[in-house]
Amino acid sequence: MRFGLWIATERPFAEVLSSALQAEQTGWDGIYLSDHFMPQAEPFLQPRLESWTTLSALAARTERVRLGVLVTGNTYRHPAVLAKMAATIDRISGGRLVLGLGAGWQLNEHLAYGIELPEIPERLGRLEEACKVVRLLLTNERSDFEGRWYHLEDAPCEPKPIQERLPLLVGVAGEKVSMRIAARHADIWNYWGTPAEMAHKLAVLDRHLAEVGRDPSTIERSAQALVRMSPDPAELARLASEPSRMSTITGTPVEIADELARYQSLGIDEFIVSDRTLGSSQAERFETMARFLEEVAAPFRP
Repeated sequence: MRFGLWIATERPFAEVLSSALQAEQTGWDGIYLSDHFMPQAEPFLQPRLESWTTLSALAARTERVRLGVLVTGNTYRHPAVLAKMAATIDRISGGRLVLGLGAGWQLNEHLAYGIELPEIPERLGRLEEACKVVRLLLTNERSDFEGRWYHLEDAPCEPKPIQERLPLLVGVAGEKVSMRIAARHADIWNYWGTPAEMAHKLAVLDRHLAEVGRDPSTIERSAQALVRMSPDPAELARLASEPSRMSTITGTPVEIADELARYQSLGIDEFIVSDRTLGSSQAERFETMARFLEEVAAPFRP
């Protein structure tokens, strides 16, 4: 498995950059950011860096790690513009971008910025067309497309990415429609989930892949969960009592490694760790990042 670090963009850019450089220097495989302009809950005035411009800066300052957004809200940017952004950052990074894309969902930021948030069926229709538009522009010299929501007419996208096929990561959870979109178009499917939750979703994905006639080996599977890790039983009891609306794995390094073994047995190619639960200070986060790689991830790496 590969291991990615999801860096919180609520922090100053200097800290985000320092975390990215630390991750690269210590052996993490990828760096990811979230694509939100404001928190989902109060206080709404909490600062938050914009993901794609931040990613561009990280692309220029790092040399090895893969870079991506988990995941770009399709409602925020026209897919033709997004394709240009992706091709440019792939060039800046020397061919390390993963293009993460989702349907968009966070209501309060759409309301705050006057961005339309269509009903779910339209959002999913737009997402599927966006996948097609992005792939056309990243592949063809000129592209034409006539969809219900998007239109291309002899459209260029130059310069092209360095990667011959820039990976398209689709982060979706809906079992009837959105995961079928991923089965048709994604190079990587991504989902928040514990091993038990992933097992169910992966069965759904495999069913869609069979129905669309796609070889399951042609799509990677990535997962993330909040990691709450400590060698101290009292601290673990405290961590386990904290509420979380996100899928979470909690335990000693040995117990977290047992969870990773379950992800690996399911065929997960990359596990992504949010740094929000790795420590309250940067020094604590760096210490936990190192402990995770050394004591937890090492047996699962190539």
